[in-house]
Amino acid sequence: MAYAEEDRNSYEVCKEAADWLRARAARRPRIAIVCGSGLGALADVLDSRTAFLYEDIPHFPRSSVSGHVGRLVFGELNGQPCVCMQGRFHSYEGHSLSTVTFPIRVFFLLGVEILIVTNAAGGLNPHFQVGDIMFIRDHISLFGLGGQNPLRGPNDERFGVRFPCMSDAYEQDLLSLAMESAQELGFLSFTREGVYCLQAGPSYETIAECRLLQALGADAVGMSSVPEVIVARHCGLRVLGISLITNKAVMSYSSQEKANHEEVLRVSVLRAEALQKLISHLLGKLGESTNSL
Repeated sequence: MAYAEEDRNSYEVCKEAADWLRARAARRPRIAIVCGSGLGALADVLDSRTAFLYEDIPHFPRSSVSGHVGRLVFGELNGQPCVCMQGRFHSYEGHSLSTVTFPIRVFFLLGVEILIVTNAAGGLNPHFQVGDIMFIRDHISLFGLGGQNPLRGPNDERFGVRFPCMSDAYEQDLLSLAMESAQELGFLSFTREGVYCLQAGPSYETIAECRLLQALGADAVGMSSVPEVIVARHCGLRVLGISLITNKAVMSYSSQEKANHEEVLRVSVLRAEALQKLISHLLGKLGESTNSL
């Protein structure tokens, strides 16, 4: 049965997708990982993998972006049961925010406790370099400031409260463990913390827009993640956000640099191994800290 976009996030539709997956996946995932552009290889290092194409899962949307495979992969990473999204959904593809965030509510109904979102982003902070990994401390949603929020419409208390708090959107305990992991792996030279800004896309930012976002306090800018984070927090999931800086935002009219998706994918591939090691190490620490977090 087909559902309208506004119906996709109803409890019953999400539960149908979750029940379908629960009947076919060997273990209940504790951690969900959303793989950004070019970062889908993380799912390929899971142990005991079971994969499902989006097109086979009831009510799941389709991803149309290069670098996004389009499947859910269940398995274990460093002893932690996980599910990875190889390919996310974006508003610029024509999806509603309800569709963009549909998988997060399905994860919640599967019993997921922690969401790790990764993305490729442009660096606004002048101290950031291409290839840096930025842990997201906070975000600015140009969608939200413009009145577009994935929680608009009737609220279903089975998912969460009407007015969820966002001052703790990115959990400090997870951020601290991520920084510890970076230190233990010797990654501090290319690890940063900062504020991520969501813009609609698919066009990249103008120079004036980049200057404005920098003045607002944004360290990196991208076209994803924030809607998923908002819905995850609404559902009570703990969130860690990671941005891979794949290009530096153009801030000068005399610059010959131009942002392009091919460069984003190229840098993502180059830094993919380090990001895989970082997340795997972090998950090992989460296993050790289960009783204290």
